[in-house]
Amino acid sequence: MRPDSDTRMVYEDRHDGGLRTGRETAPVRGTAQTRRALRLVGVAGDRPLLPVIGLILRLLPFLVILAVVVLAAATPENVHVGPLLAVAPALSGLTQTAPRGPLITGGVAAVVSVALAALGQGRGGGEPYVTLLSVALVTTTAWLGVHVRMRQERTIEEVRSVAEAAQEVLLPQVPGTVGPLTVGVRYRAAAAEARIGGDLYEVVPTPFGIRVAIGDVRGKGLGAVRTAAAVLSAFREAAYEEPDLPGVARRLSASLERRLGENDEEFVTLILLGFPPEPACVDILNCGHPAPLLLRAAHAEPLDPPTPTPPLGIMDLRRLDLPVLRVPLLPRDRLLLYTDGIIEARNPAGEFYPLPDRAPDSLPGVEDTLDRLEADVQRHVGRPLQDDAAMVLLEYTPVVARHDELRGARLSA
Repeated sequence: MRPDSDTRMVYEDRHDGGLRTGRETAPVRGTAQTRRALRLVGVAGDRPLLPVIGLILRLLPFLVILAVVVLAAATPENVHVGPLLAVAPALSGLTQTAPRGPLITGGVAAVVSVALAALGQGRGGGEPYVTLLSVALVTTTAWLGVHVRMRQERTIEEVRSVAEAAQEVLLPQVPGTVGPLTVGVRYRAAAAEARIGGDLYEVVPTPFGIRVAIGDVRGKGLGAVRTAAAVLSAFREAAYEEPDLPGVARRLSASLERRLGENDEEFVTLILLGFPPEPACVDILNCGHPAPLLLRAAHAEPLDPPTPTPPLGIMDLRRLDLPVLRVPLLPRDRLLLYTDGIIEARNPAGEFYPLPDRAPDSLPGVEDTLDRLEADVQRHVGRPLQDDAAMVLLEYTPVVARHDELRGARLSA
């Protein structure tokens, strides 16, 4: 096991700023060719203009042919513009969605080349055979390129469907209501094609009350996904067997140590919540994760741990006294759990997203609140998020109060 002093230094170094980067997270609607072209021109987030821009991109090869015709009519006969017609089928290979697109564009370009050479007595290049050969070669190349791209896109779709199935296994859908809790979840992976990443969460009812976990694996890619799966699997087992949160955390720590071995590059920040049957309160055990927010009466209060506890994988938690923070709950209290992908989201000026200032609101629904926060984070950043990001919002409503609400709704109906 690593020394405590080294452990503290590693933990502080690894949590000093952003740790991970990723590609864009929200796929843009439209064809894959259109999406790639829009990313190049920097308008991938402008969804209302996508249909119009997509139509312009599909018509672009024919606009090039028209421009060559106009240019040929406006230039002297000794200026050869016919070879420019080969640009049209090349563009068609990038913007069209079917293999027949480059063939149609190439055919039109060939006809225009012959017509310009015949009508202009040398216009269109003065060398019609060379121009036709260029158009034919480019058209064939574009046609083959479309076939290759379509095969790659089918492969990506198959991988995406497998990733979605894996996500359902790793992060199954959380019920909207678990005992006295109304639960809402938002999750977005940094790697859009993967759909899953290193953030993890779970809500499970147990004989000891409801247990909730949210965490973040240091790292990205398949290694982070495997570590997240191992932690979740261990949590789902330990939550049913351990009577208190420190016991759950020690089980998770031992499981992760066995998995990581001598790998010093991975660790997991984690928060464990326990809602005992009685009294109305929540127990919080924080292992190096951003503190949850208690949303009460339009105020957000960070629930910081009594003393710092290192993340899982830094050192064996069985050697430590793990502090548990107990917080009394009132009806309609909300607890917002999140990962660092939310609070480390920066705007163009480099400012972090001020979650404690933006989280309180008066929206009645948990889902409405999460929708607002997700949209607000996106507006703050102004571009796709660069890290995995997860939010779990829990609203505490005692069972008696919920029955009273249902009875009142029936009477009013």
